[in-house]
Amino acid sequence: MGTRTSSGALAGALLASALLAPTALAAWPEKPIRFIVPSAAGGSPDVLMRLMTAELSRQMGVAIVVDNKPGASFTIGTAEIARAAPDGYTLGYGNIVSLSVVQTLLDKVPYDVEKDLTLVSNTIRVFNLLAVNNDLPVRTVPQLIAYAKANPGKLAMASGGNGTTGHLGGELFKSMTGTFILHVPYRGSPQGINDLIAGNAQMMFDNISSIGPHAKSGRVRGIAVSGPRRSPVFPDLPTVAEAGVPGYETVAWGGVIGPAGMPKEVLSRLSAEIPKALSSPVLIERYKALDTEIDGGSSQDFAALVRRETPKWAQVIRRANVKVD
Repeated sequence: MGTRTSSGALAGALLASALLAPTALAAWPEKPIRFIVPSAAGGSPDVLMRLMTAELSRQMGVAIVVDNKPGASFTIGTAEIARAAPDGYTLGYGNIVSLSVVQTLLDKVPYDVEKDLTLVSNTIRVFNLLAVNNDLPVRTVPQLIAYAKANPGKLAMASGGNGTTGHLGGELFKSMTGTFILHVPYRGSPQGINDLIAGNAQMMFDNISSIGPHAKSGRVRGIAVSGPRRSPVFPDLPTVAEAGVPGYETVAWGGVIGPAGMPKEVLSRLSAEIPKALSSPVLIERYKALDTEIDGGSSQDFAALVRRETPKWAQVIRRANVKVD
C-alpha cells in the first residue's frame, strides 16, 4: 500500500511538473532583461538600441536595462553575451563589426559566432557621414583628397575604435584615393567626435545617427555620406562615390543577439515582438530623424547576412592592409 501511494505521489508530481513547465516558460519574461551594448554610451549603437528596447519594454511590460560594455572592437561585450545563461534574460546588440569584421581583423576572437551566439533579428542599417573639423580648409571630397596628398600624414582621422565602420570606411577611403592619413582610434564615437570638434582630429567617418546632430548644429562640417544613395537627413550632401571616389560604399548594420541555446519559445516571442516594435510609428519617426533604416529580418535572414558580409569585409581589410593600432 505504501509503495503504491509513493508511486502515485511521484506520478502525480511528474504530471504536475509537466503541466506547469509550459506555463512557466510561457510566462517569460518574469523579471528585467539585461541588454548588453558592446560600445560606449552615447554612440550610435547605444542611442539606437535604447530607443528600440524602450519600445520593446513598453510592449512586453518588463524592464529592459541597457548595459554598455565597450572595448576591443566590440568583442568584450559580445563575449559576455555569449557566456550568459541562455534563458532569455541576457540579450544584446551584434553588428557588422562584432559578427563579421573581427573574424579577419583580430588574430583571436573570444567567441564563435555560429557556435556561441543566437542571431535573433537584424534590425537596422546606418550610413556614415564624412565630417571634418570646421577649421580645415576643405568643403568637398576632392578638396579633402587634394589636401591630404599635399600634407601626407598631417591629417588625423578619428574613429570610434579599431574595426568599426568608421575605421574601415576611412581605411577604404585612403586605399581608394591613395592618401596617407593617420588613424586615431578612440574608446567610442563620442570621444572621437569631441576631439574632432576641438581640432585634435581633422576628419572622421561616423554613423549619421551619432555625428549627424553635430553637423546639423555646425560644430563639425559634413561633406559626404558613405552609402549607395544620399541621406534624406542631408539631401544636399553627395555620396562619397558621387563626389569623386567611384565604387566607394560603407553601410553599417546590426541587430539583436543572445547566447546559443535559447529556448524556442523565447525566440518565437522575440520574433513577434521585435518587428512589432520596429513598426511602431514613434520608433519609425525617431529612427528616420537619425537617418536609420529599419530591417527586422528573421533569425535565418540575420545569419545569411553575416555569412554574406564576412568575406566581403575580409577582402576590404586585406586590400587596405588594415591593422589594429
